[in-house]
Amino acid sequence: MDMELKDIADDVYACLQPDKGLGWSNSGFINRGGGLVVDTFWDLPRTRRMMELYGRVWKRPAARVANTHHNGDHCWGNQLFEGAEIIGHRLCAAAFGKESPELMQQIRDGVIADPSLADFAAALRQYDFSGIRLTPPTTLIEERLDLDLDGLRAELIYVGPAHTIGDVIVHLPEQRVVFAGDVLFRLCTPIGWEGTFANWCAALDRIIALDPQVVVPGHGPLCGVEGPREMKAYLEYVRGEAERSFHGGATEVEAAKRIDLGPYAGWNEPERLIFNVARAYRELRGEPIDAPVDVLAMVGGMRELQRHWGGESRVGSRES
Repeated sequence: MDMELKDIADDVYACLQPDKGLGWSNSGFINRGGGLVVDTFWDLPRTRRMMELYGRVWKRPAARVANTHHNGDHCWGNQLFEGAEIIGHRLCAAAFGKESPELMQQIRDGVIADPSLADFAAALRQYDFSGIRLTPPTTLIEERLDLDLDGLRAELIYVGPAHTIGDVIVHLPEQRVVFAGDVLFRLCTPIGWEGTFANWCAALDRIIALDPQVVVPGHGPLCGVEGPREMKAYLEYVRGEAERSFHGGATEVEAAKRIDLGPYAGWNEPERLIFNVARAYRELRGEPIDAPVDVLAMVGGMRELQRHWGGESRVGSRES
């Protein structure tokens, strides 16, 4: 199981997973004030391994867990922190039931035998969703929550809806560290669920304005402010290209095929572009920020992009 504990400031650590596609997320740990974990992992085995790594440095199991958002790869391990205070935005907590561990396990095990889900199911076989009990935040944030962790200040700041409706970042001003959750994907193609391009770019601008030395992205390697700057440029570029195709009457897949990804073509899973084009089209149609995403259609669009680019499908399973 690839996982690395990285010391990024005094008493501040990141647990990093190499980005190999679907679900390979990052976590953080602050070893002060009883301990604060930023995000857990998608299944219990990976979260236990994360806890073992943190156990090399923590004084005792963490008293608090902060969830940056409700996607399972950032919170489905919450239950293992028994007795800990779970913190998140109220909209994150409200959205916890949108994803089902039982459904993921059924897809993984082939109980739901849909050929259109074959690539997705293959990617899920790296995980074990059995035994997961959804454990949502009970300490709920509106705009922000400031914590004093034995003299170390942690600012939990609501920046959504960007990637999801309940996005929170964790800022350590004295250490100049930001745990960005999935507001930032680094060197891998982002996917947006609830929110808008404008809100997402504004959230990235907020990270840049904090002037951190180290940003821990939700997926991908550590970076500085070059990470949010580059991702903002990607979002603005895709939004502009998608708008031209929208007004020209192209379908979402046709629009995605027309986009020259240039430097972004080397990002992991570039075929996720279809999700971002579809988000732009939803905005341009005037749909609400939480309009449902047709995931099966997006998976089909990813496959079609792969065929168009002349490669094999890597839906959720690209290896680095």
